[in-house]
Amino acid sequence: MFASLIAAFLAAAPAPVPDALPTPERRQQLLFEAARLGRTDLIASLVQVGADVNAYDARGFTPLILAAYNDHLDTVEALIAAKADPCLPDRDQGNSAQMGVAFKGHDAIAARLLKAGCDVNARNKAGQTALMMAALFGRTSQIDMLIAAGADPAILDASGRSAMSVARGQGNEAVVQRLTKE
Repeated sequence: MFASLIAAFLAAAPAPVPDALPTPERRQQLLFEAARLGRTDLIASLVQVGADVNAYDARGFTPLILAAYNDHLDTVEALIAAKADPCLPDRDQGNSAQMGVAFKGHDAIAARLLKAGCDVNARNKAGQTALMMAALFGRTSQIDMLIAAGADPAILDASGRSAMSVARGQGNEAVVQRLTKE
């Protein structure tokens, strides 16, 4: 309904009537909710009326991180088309969308984010990479994707652990075997 309301306002007047639209703060909140819920149909309308695709919500997440974490590939695509930066990490821990999908196991989104050209070896505030996250959670398909994209299995986090030592610590022999091939 909101998309049709926004569309009606945009079609009826060359510029939106300020009093007829939600406040800028509310528009931004609606973008965060649309991203989290996978409401791809609302993204373009909200951006057109001023919502910022690279803003952070109160918990420190961007709309793209919310969409990726919640497995909404179409919404991730719409946000990237609207110029969302897929490389922006969350504000608090420094985790990227790539790290989030490694945690959650969303392979299609992981593949899409790798195509965006972000640093495959980007680190969060603990020095961890997406490869370490994939190793921690046994995401073998993402490990393969990340290594093919140039992820370095030898990188150490702030505690001195590599992706291999993370996998060993989890007792995940399938991941250890995958990383041993590299």
